[in-house]
Amino acid sequence: MSTSTGRRLVIVESPAKAKTIAGYLGKDYDVEASVGHIRDLPNPSELPAEMKKGPYGKFAVDVDNGFEAYYVVDPDKKKKVAELKRLLKDADELLLATDEDREGEAIAWHLLEVLKPKVPVKRMVFHEITKEAIQRAATETRDLDTRLVDAQETRRILDRLYGYEVSPVLWRKVRQGLSAGRVQSVATRMVVERERERMAFRKASYWDVEGDFSPQGSPGQAFTARLSAVDAKRVATGRDFDDTGQLKGANVVHLDEATAHAIAEGVRAAAVSVTDVQEKPYTRRPSAPFTTSTLQQEASRKLRLSSKNAMRVAQRLYENGYITYMRTDSTTLSEAALTAARSQARDLYGAEYVPDSPRRYEKKVKNAQEAHEAIRPAGDRFRTPAQVAGELRGEEYALYELIWKRTVASQMADARGSTATVKLGATLADGRVVEFSASGTVITFRGFLAAYEEGRDDEAVARAERADEERRLPKLSTGVALEVLRAEADGHETSPPARYTEATLVKAMEEKGIGRPSTYAATVGTIQDRGYVRTRGSALIPTWLAFAVTRLLEEHFPKLVDYDFTAAMEEDLDRIANGDEGRVAWLKRFYFGDEATSIEGLRALVDDLGEIDARGISTIEIGDGIVVRVGRYGPYVEETVPAGVDAATGEVAEGASGESRRATINDDVAPDEMTPEKARELLEAAADDGRVLGQDPETGRDIVAKAGRYGPYVTEVLPEDLANLKGKSKIKPRTASLFKDMDLATLDLETALKLLSLPRVVGKDPESGEEITAQNGRYGPYLKKGTDSRSLQAEAQLFTITEEEALAIYAQPKQRGRAAAAPLKELGDDPVSGKPMLVKDGRFGPYVTDGETNATLRKDDDPESITPERGAELLAEKRAKGPTTRKRAAKKTAAKKTTARKTTARKTTAKKAAAKKA
Repeated sequence: MSTSTGRRLVIVESPAKAKTIAGYLGKDYDVEASVGHIRDLPNPSELPAEMKKGPYGKFAVDVDNGFEAYYVVDPDKKKKVAELKRLLKDADELLLATDEDREGEAIAWHLLEVLKPKVPVKRMVFHEITKEAIQRAATETRDLDTRLVDAQETRRILDRLYGYEVSPVLWRKVRQGLSAGRVQSVATRMVVERERERMAFRKASYWDVEGDFSPQGSPGQAFTARLSAVDAKRVATGRDFDDTGQLKGANVVHLDEATAHAIAEGVRAAAVSVTDVQEKPYTRRPSAPFTTSTLQQEASRKLRLSSKNAMRVAQRLYENGYITYMRTDSTTLSEAALTAARSQARDLYGAEYVPDSPRRYEKKVKNAQEAHEAIRPAGDRFRTPAQVAGELRGEEYALYELIWKRTVASQMADARGSTATVKLGATLADGRVVEFSASGTVITFRGFLAAYEEGRDDEAVARAERADEERRLPKLSTGVALEVLRAEADGHETSPPARYTEATLVKAMEEKGIGRPSTYAATVGTIQDRGYVRTRGSALIPTWLAFAVTRLLEEHFPKLVDYDFTAAMEEDLDRIANGDEGRVAWLKRFYFGDEATSIEGLRALVDDLGEIDARGISTIEIGDGIVVRVGRYGPYVEETVPAGVDAATGEVAEGASGESRRATINDDVAPDEMTPEKARELLEAAADDGRVLGQDPETGRDIVAKAGRYGPYVTEVLPEDLANLKGKSKIKPRTASLFKDMDLATLDLETALKLLSLPRVVGKDPESGEEITAQNGRYGPYLKKGTDSRSLQAEAQLFTITEEEALAIYAQPKQRGRAAAAPLKELGDDPVSGKPMLVKDGRFGPYVTDGETNATLRKDDDPESITPERGAELLAEKRAKGPTTRKRAAKKTAAKKTTARKTTARKTTAKKAAAKKA
């Protein structure tokens, strides 16, 4: 018989959140973290043996019986589940306090399914972690929302069906190990399509004329104007040309260099006067408070944070009570937040900077969901950046400041001013009538700009707009004569469409209704991790592999990478969340299709692919008979030379066989840079047997520098009689890899001979008489004396280290492994263990340690800028997971021992039977 303890168990996702909430709820509450999801669909290979041939064998989902899913507790979470069950035994009530979105609702449901509580269960929800919000949420609970759970579980099963049906097609037709995903494949297609536009782009050149003018006798009032029309026809600018370099409009004049210079010269000698002056009011409204998407975009523009890193920093700010929940589509602010923002703006900037009534923003993005607030500072009174400066550092402070500024600015008055446009006219000596235009904006009241101004994706446009807003024009009226101070022709070229950045890709995905706030960062990270997209600066560049995968999906699964179809799926998931659509009925229609409405299901698409030309899918034509192919070992360029044509010169030559030439493509060549000219440059370099640096003065043999599969190297060319020896008599040429800081193009003979001289004898140990040699190995440069090896710090030491220096190294006690490097960063004491936290560089990358627990840094954790809070968080997560177990390996070993015993037993029995028979 259990005795009531009056205790309530609260389960949240993260240890950081648990610690903060526990401080607000008091001693009658046990607050514990599940550390994210506790269970998921297993890989089919991980299913119990008796289930692998059953209905769950293919997906871990029974598609023929209501799409029932088979979930398993993650092996790393079994200890955590046992701990939660133990705490639940002493609790009178369970509060599931996971995040207030579909994924959080699903985590709560999974906890309920696994823990099977016998006490009352309530759902505790909040969108900010402040004392008032948490205490209110603990009393104002609700039941689990099964509709949100259905929507999230539908999404999970949908992604499993999509990935497990489509990915194997990629394995067979493109490359083993590739993956397809409902959102990631569409995002990859967007990046590939933009690169295709750049590849098809042809630049156009155009000219214009710019001049400086001033009212006669007033050179101090000079202003700049640009030629806008010639003989009443508008002068063409970059936007008047299409991507093929052709002029789009008929009623525009395209200036060439000669014409532009002639006009400039004519203007300098012409009488110029003002022909028109217009002035109109200027008003600019503040941007809405942040949503997940706009926060990621602005963090990328202003803080140079990746989407994943921006969300990680925002998560920490939320869990520690600084901002509201960071996964939201809503631009709405609560009444308390509106009051807080308006009063703070009034206190900091003055009453005239706050409008009479609060601003309310309507979300206009496709498929907006979730009734959260916008992302804002937490609490009913916002803390200014100055007030949190002592608590937050680095990225956390910068992101909080950004959120605070955006929130306060959203409730401030419009920026106001006036925009003036002036047109100037002149008749040239040859009779042509030219018109120049100038505009400038004068902001008379900055309004919200006093607090915040949104960034722009196109920096050139942003600079031009800022220049307009900063330009002041003198007071002019029609007919005023002007003096020409300068008139010059200026040439331009059109630019290809800009590549996506993480910010602009997220923005485009949101506009198309693809994905959700909680998936943007993960999707952008996934397409990079999968090798479909790489970065150059902030630009996202698709790999050739992405071209092959996208082409296969476009040609054989067009519906699955169709933007509207993908967005419609999101709308359907919204309908399930709202209770307007049944989960099982929707999944059945998606997978099996619907004959009544002629909807083809995923299974039919996969079963009826027909013949896929794998070679054709992986071939991208770049012109002049040259193609790029995506091969098993990476992309390469190929040119097939027709029979009768010499491959090197392109001239007709008898006996040419029509063979193809190939060359590997390195990652530093973007697809839009792979022109026929660039391809031939690579082909010529590949055809070259290497650059002869000279002859070895001792042997007379040629020393050649080459680019190999594993990097640049130098080698010697053996005489034909030695090169043709085989078997035990075969002689290998001396070969050596270049050091990391060496350049193949500038390598000289002297350096090459030094490389070929390695390993170098440094000297002898005076006690043992053993030779000490300097060598370059797989793990870097080192010294060797008999079986005793010692690491060197740099490759250059191989040439310079002396016998005395080598003996000094050997005089030191030998360390296990390589010499311990200094920590990358010190983070202070860990709040749990009290021991110093250090960031170190390990075999598998940088990690944080307190001497007891080691936690690997994530991809977006910068070792140089990681904060103490982030270090403590990583260590806490690692401790929560517990020690890594290798039960599977132990079972395999046990199985081997059992098999060995059985085999021995069989052999013994057989021997006894043979002896008995004899």
